Amino acid sequence: MVEKKVQFSNTEEIEEFVKTAGQCDFDIDILYQHVYIDAKSFLGVLGLGLYKELTVKYVGQNAKFEKVLRNYAVA
Repeated sequence: MVEKKVQFSNTEEIEEFVKTAGQCDFDIDILYQHVYIDAKSFLGVLGLGLYKELTVKYVGQNAKFEKVLRNYAVA
């Protein structure tokens, strides 16, 4: 399982992330504190809030998804 930290600063970033996640044929979850959300759900991800450090967990590979993850990665 791969874990990456991301942060979104506006709804357009969330929209791009969710759209790209939706094109993957594997499950992707986002964790914030003790809450797990399906990363393919725009309202779910938006509900976690902006400017928070979120953990993305997934098993699988998709080059386009990896590129989007890098755009929002937290160092």
